[in-house]
Amino acid sequence: MIYFDNAATSRPDEASVKQAEKFLLNDFYNPSALYKNGHRIQLEIKSSAENILQTVADCENFSLIFTSCGTEADNQAVFCAGKRGNVVTTLSEHSAIFSAVNELKQRGIEVRFANLTSEGKTDVDHLLSLVDDKTSLVSVIHVNNETGAINNIFDIAKRVKAKNKYTLFHSDGVQAYGKVPFRLTSDIDLYSVSAHKIGGVKGCGALIKRKSLVLKPYIYGGGQQQNLRSGTENVFAIKCFEYASLKRYSQIKNNFNKVDQIKTTIISGLDKELFKIISGRESSPYILCVSAVGLRGETVMHETDDSGLIIGTGSACSSNANKRHSRVILACGIDENVADGVLRLSFSAENTEKEAQTAVDILNGLVKHRKEVMR
Repeated sequence: MIYFDNAATSRPDEASVKQAEKFLLNDFYNPSALYKNGHRIQLEIKSSAENILQTVADCENFSLIFTSCGTEADNQAVFCAGKRGNVVTTLSEHSAIFSAVNELKQRGIEVRFANLTSEGKTDVDHLLSLVDDKTSLVSVIHVNNETGAINNIFDIAKRVKAKNKYTLFHSDGVQAYGKVPFRLTSDIDLYSVSAHKIGGVKGCGALIKRKSLVLKPYIYGGGQQQNLRSGTENVFAIKCFEYASLKRYSQIKNNFNKVDQIKTTIISGLDKELFKIISGRESSPYILCVSAVGLRGETVMHETDDSGLIIGTGSACSSNANKRHSRVILACGIDENVADGVLRLSFSAENTEKEAQTAVDILNGLVKHRKEVMR
């Protein structure tokens, strides 16, 4: 079985899971307990936060709040920072942001959406035109989860702050963290990450925040994590996240180059008379969006599954939306006939060149056969 749906979830890193296993079976104590074992586990959580944070940020200026997932981190950013005036975001956002800001609209907050370029990047000039003296929050995805388009969030944030220094800037970094090399700058106020996209386990994410930013909690209760996210911490998942992060960042450049070659092999090998490449040339090597024009992407996906190749048709988090076409793909200016055939292949450093070539053969063969049958 070839697994090319890593943007939906990745296989947990076996070494990281094994290393963290003791926090599930032996060191299972409640981190909020007052006895010494509870305090020791609380220190482990603090150490994990610092180790994860230092991979992309200066620990003196940023802190980290553990959440249950990237969606919760996105929601905390939106609902705790976008409380007045207007909120500006883009048409390429993950549903965790898109649905959250639409809920803000129901609560009386004006929401403005920036357009996309044909490659799926944010139209920065349009976005900046939407920012004014009443904009409380701007949220721009770092790497789009469907097309792989990379936004230069650091330049965008700097330009947003130049227009309104009081506007908070957030980015959903779920598809960037552990994959695309970067360091957070002082213009970034909030940044969301997720464990299960990089070899951690499901049920753990984090919201990175600028330390000087005063942020209210999104979940209330026992006051864990400096009262910023109540709820007993999932220590096992947190430690898995830490170990997987450290492993990823020790190999990030080599992994980037390896995955880039896999993506290049597939782009080169796909029959251009059967497939249209949607991902731009400067997109993340970890995500490739194509269209089997004239066919339904979902049909092709099921057939590749039967042939031993697992791929996606877009965001797994939007699979329950009951909408035929991806709003992100349509916002790129792709017509509905092409949008019908959209497929997403997403990779990890565990994938191989041999798998890439086999995937090309499966896709070319299946799509060619189906089109011949339709004639």
